[in-house]
Amino acid sequence: MADFERHRRMVFGIAYRMLGSVADAEDLVQDTWLRWSRVTGEVASPGGFLARTVTNLALNRLDSAVVRRESYVGPWLPEPLVAEPDATDGVERAETVSLALLVVLESLSPLERAVFVLKEAFGFSYQEIGEALDRTETACRQVGSRARAHVRARRPRYDAPPELRRRATDRFLAACVGGDLNRMLELLAPDVTTWSDGGGVIRAALRPVTGAENVARFTLGVLRQLGEDAAVHPVLVNGEPGLLVTVDGAVDSVSVFDFVAGTDGTLLISAIRAVRNPQKLTHLTVPGTGAERA
Repeated sequence: MADFERHRRMVFGIAYRMLGSVADAEDLVQDTWLRWSRVTGEVASPGGFLARTVTNLALNRLDSAVVRRESYVGPWLPEPLVAEPDATDGVERAETVSLALLVVLESLSPLERAVFVLKEAFGFSYQEIGEALDRTETACRQVGSRARAHVRARRPRYDAPPELRRRATDRFLAACVGGDLNRMLELLAPDVTTWSDGGGVIRAALRPVTGAENVARFTLGVLRQLGEDAAVHPVLVNGEPGLLVTVDGAVDSVSVFDFVAGTDGTLLISAIRAVRNPQKLTHLTVPGTGAERA
């Protein structure tokens, strides 16, 4: 049990990055524990054994996940991981678990995704990955190279310091709460895009909304529909500054932002990803402080 607990976070992290679902990842943690509990005798590398087990369990589950997503209503986004803004423990590394990256990983083959996650997020060697996936080291190196190139092409990343991203997020929050359309336009990149995941369960845009004015008006429209009981909480979403919206004390949505540099050096929001599907928010709790009325 002690060996498993030391590696529990890694097991969950692999499963979550592979499947994009908190509930499915937690199921795989339990399945991995059951397999671990049946092992008799010494295990030379408990971490390697658990990584191999959960990765192969995730690969087996990906087929059914692909079928579900092919029939998904509207844009699909992963289930968010949310923490308080000042959290220092238990927060996943943003560069390997951001919602934007997880969306890109969806476009990789299952094998490419597994190699990328094990190598880039958890630092396993290609020899270890080959042993986990029953492939040669050379084959895994080639797969890893393809996966990295695909991710770089689909996910150009602007690495602004976290404190600058938080300040830019807070400025956008203030403009939204104040209903200041002109200020919102100043904070949005001209080609900004927003994705809204309602899953056909709750009202959301069925297609991405593009363009600063369209996104600003869409955002203000959503906030007006939520009414006076809505509140917005600054949070960390998959390790990045984001916002959690509640209505009458219940979680309504979680949003996170991508940024680009403006001409004057300030940050502009280039993408907004908002998860509204209530089935993807059941694991979340409402933050205790820091809310602003919408």
